[in-house]
Amino acid sequence: MTSENFDGEWVAQLMSRFGYYAARGSTSRGGSRALAQLRREMAEGHPTAFTVDGPRGPARVAQPGAVWLASVTGNPIVPFHIEANRHWTVNSWDRTLVPKPFATVGIVIDQPIYVPPDADEGLLESFRQQLDGRLHALEARVAALMTRS
Repeated sequence: MTSENFDGEWVAQLMSRFGYYAARGSTSRGGSRALAQLRREMAEGHPTAFTVDGPRGPARVAQPGAVWLASVTGNPIVPFHIEANRHWTVNSWDRTLVPKPFATVGIVIDQPIYVPPDADEGLLESFRQQLDGRLHALEARVAALMTRS
């Protein structure tokens, strides 16, 4: 999933070069349509991935879309974080990092999170908080790995 703005178009074109499809939307515009597209993609057996902090932020705070999608599809959320030891920082609301050539890239992956299909709003929020906590822990873990390299 990527936003419908200029940055999202750049990301979508990059994704297509690697053979991936981009569902276009965000929490502020077209999000329900994009989540419906991701739901169809998952029903057809295609993997999906997206950043979970939304276009309005706050940065690095998980929004509820991934948790809702996991609940309605029965597919787990697999939290992960990727970071490079040498990077450029984009002057954007979320301070996106772009790896520099020959950088060392660290990837950490956590255990899947299974969200029950009958989850009400309160339970979805609980899982959203769990996802948010795990993502922060992964960010700290990969940062520690990168300082050792």
